Amino acid sequence: MSDFTSNFWSIYVAGITIIGILACLLLLIFTARKKVESASDNTTGHVWDGDLTEMNNPLPRWWMWLFVLTIVFGFGYLFAFPGLGTFSGKLNWTQRGEYNAEMAKAAEQLQPMYARFGAMSTEEIAKDPAAMAIGDRLFMNNCAQCHGSDARGSKGFPNLADNDWLHGGGPEQIYKTIHDGRIGVMAPMDAAVGSATDVRNLAQYVLSLSGSPHDSVKAQLGKEKFAVCAACHGMDGKGNQLLGAPNLTDDTWLHGYGEEAIVAMVTKGKMNEMPAQAEKLTNEQIKVLTAYVWGLSNKPAASN
Repeated sequence: MSDFTSNFWSIYVAGITIIGILACLLLLIFTARKKVESASDNTTGHVWDGDLTEMNNPLPRWWMWLFVLTIVFGFGYLFAFPGLGTFSGKLNWTQRGEYNAEMAKAAEQLQPMYARFGAMSTEEIAKDPAAMAIGDRLFMNNCAQCHGSDARGSKGFPNLADNDWLHGGGPEQIYKTIHDGRIGVMAPMDAAVGSATDVRNLAQYVLSLSGSPHDSVKAQLGKEKFAVCAACHGMDGKGNQLLGAPNLTDDTWLHGYGEEAIVAMVTKGKMNEMPAQAEKLTNEQIKVLTAYVWGLSNKPAASN
């Protein structure tokens, strides 16, 4: 209903709803009063299968009152809850409000369980089996859809079990990523690089940075074009975690490997988003989840 751009549609929906209920009431009244002519034996004259006769008996009174109560309930519901266009109902109930109330209640009930992790460091939490069991559940419910149940990601979704981090793999950086989310933007750079041939030469140079199979002659020709990329990735191609610019000298390819994948990235650009989890998870849950994710690549030894 919030998408309505004028009062007309709100009034239209409310009118159709009310008219529909009133029509049911009028139909009930009309059928209750209508007298069907019948034979002296109280039949309508309709016979099926030779001996199945339709009687002209009225609806049971309890059935009629059930219809009436249904109509009364409908009006009562529309008075209390949303249903008439933009009218929110006298109880001001909303789906979001119900969800927030349930989440707040759940957070209150879980608070004692998370309380003991408040004074612990990320490294200490990562060594706690109970905390890691909780972290595993949080990860499966909130992260595995993109990063996979094994946290090794897939094309376009980072592997969280290695030591290759776009924004940094320290506890502070991981916490910020989960809490606030991240938006990564690679702008199309083909106009700045030059011709299609220049773009392909640049792709070969990028492949050479990580020691991947490449054409050395084309790579040498594309080296000077890399100056366009150096603003974010650095002259050495090792990236910049403050910008979320990937390290091009390792063998990790988030959006695909090979010349064609690099050419597509340079010519079309790319935008990736990691949604913020602060509205879904409490700070304590994010802290435990941070320790879990940090532990995936740091493998802390279990405490005795």
